[in-house]
Amino acid sequence: MIVKKHKTRDGRLILAVCDEELVGKIFDEGEKHLDLSSNFYKGEKRTEEEVKNLLKMTHIINVAGKNSINFILKKGIISKEEVDYTKKIPHTQVIILRDD
Repeated sequence: MIVKKHKTRDGRLILAVCDEELVGKIFDEGEKHLDLSSNFYKGEKRTEEEVKNLLKMTHIINVAGKNSINFILKKGIISKEEVDYTKKIPHTQVIILRDD
């Protein structure tokens, strides 16, 4: 998985998680537009263990790609009903409410 870390103005962590082969691509289907070409998704390759540790600290996750979505599903962060598809590419955005 490719992961890029971002911070909000108040220091909260935002993660962009994407399957490696999808980074740099754009998918359009009707009114749907999935842009994985921007710097927002151009991060570093991370192991599942590294991603798991980052998920403990994040507040917002943008996820795209079958492998990345399946990983997030296995962690119980989302359900299948929360996954959208554009050109058969699964993707979702998650906001995690934390007290910190």
